[in-house]
Amino acid sequence: MRRAAGGATCAAQGMIAMTLLAGTAAAADVAQPYLTAAAPIRAYSWTGPYLGVNVGYQWGYVTGDGTHPTGAAGGGQAGYNWQSGQFVFGIEADLQGSSAEDTFAAWKFVNPWFGTARGRIGFALNQVLLYGTLGLAFGSLRVEAPGASESKTHFGWSAGGGAEIGITQRLSAKVEYLFVDLSDQAYLITGAHNGLATHLVRLGVNYRF
Repeated sequence: MRRAAGGATCAAQGMIAMTLLAGTAAAADVAQPYLTAAAPIRAYSWTGPYLGVNVGYQWGYVTGDGTHPTGAAGGGQAGYNWQSGQFVFGIEADLQGSSAEDTFAAWKFVNPWFGTARGRIGFALNQVLLYGTLGLAFGSLRVEAPGASESKTHFGWSAGGGAEIGITQRLSAKVEYLFVDLSDQAYLITGAHNGLATHLVRLGVNYRF
């Protein structure tokens, strides 16, 4: 009788152990999808060529004059990024159409278009890129007076910075500030040397290939 009772006790203990093991395995199977879903997202890559469009607003002043051309600006950009760890290096060129203009005394200054070619250096926090930029600038400045007008192409420099956020691996959005300085040239209509110093704030999207 004692042997029978002892055997029953051992059998019961074995069944309990098997039940606990089966429950543990089932719990692991149930938890597996959640563990997979919680796995970290792979690192975001900023490397490669891209094309994009932008729209913004500019305001500034004409040197050697009292005009302050302001207006909307928009256009496109193209560039290439190289990434090393969290550091991102790149080049970018853009071309903008502008409605910036202002009238002072007998003449009106208009900035119909401008563009830049710049280097960029940034620091990536996975899908967020913070960057600074510096390079060349070029653009047109036109002065108008009753019965006459004069246009010149100016060259200068540009600097600024911004933040870009990756929406998908190929699509990103950015906000950017640029200062554009187009150096002075002599104008017959004004009898002075005039140039344009302008600020630009813009929003844009980029598509990487």
